[in-house]
Amino acid sequence: MVDILQGVLILMRLVLFGLSLGLTLISFQAYTKRGSDRLQYAFIGFAFISMGVAMTNLTTQVGVSGDLGRELFYLQIAETVPFIVGFAMIYMSLYR
Repeated sequence: MVDILQGVLILMRLVLFGLSLGLTLISFQAYTKRGSDRLQYAFIGFAFISMGVAMTNLTTQVGVSGDLGRELFYLQIAETVPFIVGFAMIYMSLYR
């Protein structure tokens, strides 16, 4: 049963990463068509959020495969940085 749940979780994480990459691609296409600063900020924001999703997936896999303790804590801190930058850029795209 646990193996099935792990498989479902991996599949859901892949879907999440695919959706974030899809948003990044769509925002890049919109930026290349129009070329506005707002769309540029949105594209950069979605790119950083995609990076954060990828790092979260990697950090979770590392955490499951072994007990890293302090190193895992540093990885978890580092994975939040792309989300902070990404959401800040999306915020800027809305209010700039």
